[in-house]
Amino acid sequence: MSTLNWPGLPPEVVSRQLIVGDLNIHILECLPLAEHPITSSLQSPPSQKPKPPLVILIHGFPELAYSWRKIFVPLAKAGYHVVAHDQRGFGLTVPVSSDERGGARQVEYGDDLRPYHIINVAADVVNLVLALGYQKVHAVVGHDYGSSVAAWSALIRPDMFGRAVLMSAPFGGPPNPLEAESVKRKEESKVYLVDEYLKKLANPRGHYTVYYSTPEANADMIKPPGGLKAFFRAYYHVKSADWEGNREPAPCPLALKLDSRELQSRAKLLEAAALAMEVLPHYYIMPAGVTMPEAVHPYHPSAEREAACTWLTEEELQVYADVYEGTGFQGGLNRYRTMTDETWNTEAGVRAMGGKKIEIPVRFIAGTMDWGTWQQPGLTEAMKGENVVKGGIKDKDFVIVDGAGHWVQQEKPDEVAQALLEFFK
Repeated sequence: MSTLNWPGLPPEVVSRQLIVGDLNIHILECLPLAEHPITSSLQSPPSQKPKPPLVILIHGFPELAYSWRKIFVPLAKAGYHVVAHDQRGFGLTVPVSSDERGGARQVEYGDDLRPYHIINVAADVVNLVLALGYQKVHAVVGHDYGSSVAAWSALIRPDMFGRAVLMSAPFGGPPNPLEAESVKRKEESKVYLVDEYLKKLANPRGHYTVYYSTPEANADMIKPPGGLKAFFRAYYHVKSADWEGNREPAPCPLALKLDSRELQSRAKLLEAAALAMEVLPHYYIMPAGVTMPEAVHPYHPSAEREAACTWLTEEELQVYADVYEGTGFQGGLNRYRTMTDETWNTEAGVRAMGGKKIEIPVRFIAGTMDWGTWQQPGLTEAMKGENVVKGGIKDKDFVIVDGAGHWVQQEKPDEVAQALLEFFK
């Protein structure tokens, strides 16, 4: 157990490694800085005091457990035991076998994808909870594609997780097993077909998740023109509220222009989705034929804007650059590959979840200037309805944080902490 000397990481937050199954998982952990009302109200000897309520925080891409650095202390001050881990394939989390070889190697495109499948990644969370000595979790919170990990954790183990918070990425429920059976090749998956329609636009475009699934994506991003730190700065800036392009046009639901007959046609639906997505910024719907570093480079902030960025300082940005320089991006990209390729949806564990709803309370949090909420036509609306979450997500639990972009817990930590604590009560 140690305190990482990373800028912006509170001294109350400690770093440690924990053997969990086939992983040596890196966690950042903050023990309660006050007694929680639940534990203080129980009359029992100190030796029999119940554990403080546990909160698990799950980061997205390209992020780390460090991305929650501003959230630990506010939750701990309310009496929670707060843990964030580097997910499989990220940061300081490495396979146990790496220790036997005397050091970790970078994840490669040709590695087995099965460990990165959503069922296994959610199982990592369940097993982390058990390794921490808990049977129940007060709340699981996921940001970006950590949102889907939190959602699947809640689907699989509603007995373990008391509530779930999904941030900046809506969840549409488990895939329909009947649809999954009809997809024989990854190219028949919906996002690949949408990508083909995007390429046919007057100004050809491409879907970012399809790009992230290519063999070239990792090398493109780990050695971009201008260097890794410059790429991170451009990428974080362009998806934040700091970039003017996220204000006009303001993020909003994408409407499908279809008549009633066309709604029955899968091809027409996907073509309409591609047309609706044309309005999305280049970090989601990229100019065709470019890399992600090339797509975001034109939006790199000026030196003055960089210096003025208080939510992600140059020193904090360097942490991401240093860690990813050592690990590469492929571990995170492998999750996109299992997500975009719908042949994975025929896995028995996925088919068994067909039609299942999240049974625990759910809150959604995102920034007003985050296109991530609306990047898939109809998905957020479906999430709010009763087909994904039992009883639906009420308006009070659909929280949009003013003045924040995609990195909501870093851009507006006070507002996010308040929204979390309100929901945790």
